[in-house]
Amino acid sequence: MALLEVTAATGLLVVAGTVVTALLCVGPRQMTRAMTDVDDRVREVAPYLGTALALLATKQVTQGYRLRLSRALDWNITDELYALEGGFVAALQDLTPDATLELFTVSYMVGFAFLLVAAPVTYFLSGRGGRRYLEELLVAYMVNYAVGTVCYTLFVSYGPRNYLETVSGLMYRAYPQTQALTAAVASNTNVFPSLHTSLSVAVLAVAWRSRRTHPRWTPAAAAVAVAVVFSTMYLGIHWLTDVAVGVALGVGSVAAAVRIVDRAESRSTATRTDGERGEPTGQPGGD
Repeated sequence: MALLEVTAATGLLVVAGTVVTALLCVGPRQMTRAMTDVDDRVREVAPYLGTALALLATKQVTQGYRLRLSRALDWNITDELYALEGGFVAALQDLTPDATLELFTVSYMVGFAFLLVAAPVTYFLSGRGGRRYLEELLVAYMVNYAVGTVCYTLFVSYGPRNYLETVSGLMYRAYPQTQALTAAVASNTNVFPSLHTSLSVAVLAVAWRSRRTHPRWTPAAAAVAVAVVFSTMYLGIHWLTDVAVGVALGVGSVAAAVRIVDRAESRSTATRTDGERGEPTGQPGGD
């Protein structure tokens, strides 16, 4: 019951936030225009969207198998992560006012999901230039999930809240019902790197690339992404090292996505050009 309630509440907040974002960043007129050619828009991004959804579904379906393989390998790197940074997360919790707990809980639970949903919806509803950013973002999502899945399978790593007595699992202690949702989508050993960080940074990186065409979306994405990244450490879920590697993965995934989409678009253009050259001219033949 707790899982259903938390999922429903998170979903409603994400939908509401996405609608408001679209109205502010795209505008009612452009949204209406987008609905008139929605079929063409879906057809254009379908290869990217379909592949991304298939990868995500595969990740979820194989989660149990990967978890068993990870435990069999037993490459636990938690001691190494602690040796790198020591009590950084504990110090961060001590320095952050208790009054911010609700803000960062919402950032972690809702803000992250909002970024993942609002960004592609905003680009989908935008003019033609937005679809290029949507394609880049979907490819970046795939790169993040692919790298994250490999790392989570290879490495066992427990977050600070499960490793240090000086670090508290603030969100789970204050709002225990949230653990039902997080446990449904990930194991507590899925820590290195932080996909909350990498995916949020990927959204921000694409938002920065689109800052001229989507000037209102960029600062909104930046504010939420920063809050999400900070929340992963403040809530005791991730180490600073997880976050640092997550930032690198987020930026790297977008750089890779730009190259991948460039190549895909070049091949598509070349195919269309060859097709046009090969079309019959309609002029009479020699017979």
